[in-house]
Amino acid sequence: MFSVRSFTDSGSQVTTSLPAAANPDRSANTDSRRLASEVLQDLLRDLPPDHFTLAWLLGRLHRSSFGIIVLILALIAMVPGISYVAGLLLLAPAIEMIAGRSAPTFPRRIASRQLPSRHLAAMVRRVVPGLTYVERVIRPRWQLPLGATKRLVGVAVLLLTALLLLTPLPLIQVVPGLVIVLLSVAYVEDDGLLLSLGLLATLTLVGASATAVWGMISAATAIAG
Repeated sequence: MFSVRSFTDSGSQVTTSLPAAANPDRSANTDSRRLASEVLQDLLRDLPPDHFTLAWLLGRLHRSSFGIIVLILALIAMVPGISYVAGLLLLAPAIEMIAGRSAPTFPRRIASRQLPSRHLAAMVRRVVPGLTYVERVIRPRWQLPLGATKRLVGVAVLLLTALLLLTPLPLIQVVPGLVIVLLSVAYVEDDGLLLSLGLLATLTLVGASATAVWGMISAATAIAG
């Protein structure tokens, strides 16, 4: 709250209390506070029947946050056969989030690349019922400054995308993909508790992967020696 002082014609002073202005960073990001399930259902309703492009997706989302773009690409990345392409696309918003950009962008050639609608539609239909259920307990809490949250999520998505791209076994990419979905939902809905859980899962997954790689290197060195 803050006060505004004014004077009447008689010279007496009047003090009026007004509500404090909202955090400008949070206010500017109001569009991103729609429930993730609602945004996905709207996209599913308007999804072209055969193919869609990132240019169409960005135009459809208007001013929505990085979170929805990352969420959709993570869903596609869990589909066998096209996970590698979606993983490469995830690198762009992750790097832009770390850099503090205000909105996601893609080079024209990438933005116009056609992606199959059926895979996205199938994943959205599978995810939305569970997401709607989880959203009953998701709410804005434990909020960090928007810039710090964006950079944290960007770093985590970058690490998870690297795991997704470097994982040699099929279907294993589902695990980092699910963690990216968790992080993106936490970012969209401003839930710091869910974000903390996502970051913890990221550290656990990266640590386990690093341990496995170190074990393989040690085993190969022992065999060679």
